[in-house]
Amino acid sequence: MVLGWKNIRERGQKYDTNVTNTQSVITFFVGSTLRMNILIHICQMFKQLKEKWKVSWFQFILIVSTFTLGGSLCSYLAKQVLQSTPIERGTEYVIIYILLMTILWPICVLVVSIPFGQYPFFRGYLGRIWQKMRKK
Repeated sequence: MVLGWKNIRERGQKYDTNVTNTQSVITFFVGSTLRMNILIHICQMFKQLKEKWKVSWFQFILIVSTFTLGGSLCSYLAKQVLQSTPIERGTEYVIIYILLMTILWPICVLVVSIPFGQYPFFRGYLGRIWQKMRKK
């Protein structure tokens, strides 16, 4: 019988003594193979995005970093705004948070894109998104 984490903690053991070496090796290789397949898939997706945007790898890394930092900044600002209001966490809070994120995200991404030198890319990117939204 394989012990669960709860049983191991209750017995004070550091590791599961009932797992055989064969089980450990199989688990390791299955997990490694799965992680490798996921990593390969992510790399292929990044390569396709890079080709779609027609940018170099260096610029692609700057663009992804801008998306990451812009989204994080947007989330931080939205939480700060909501903390300054008397709204309690619940349905209203979530709805207002989503609305704030939707409004703040383009602004945050444009602001973050300036020091990364990606402002022209994001101005065009957000312009295309805006045009697609207006057509519908």
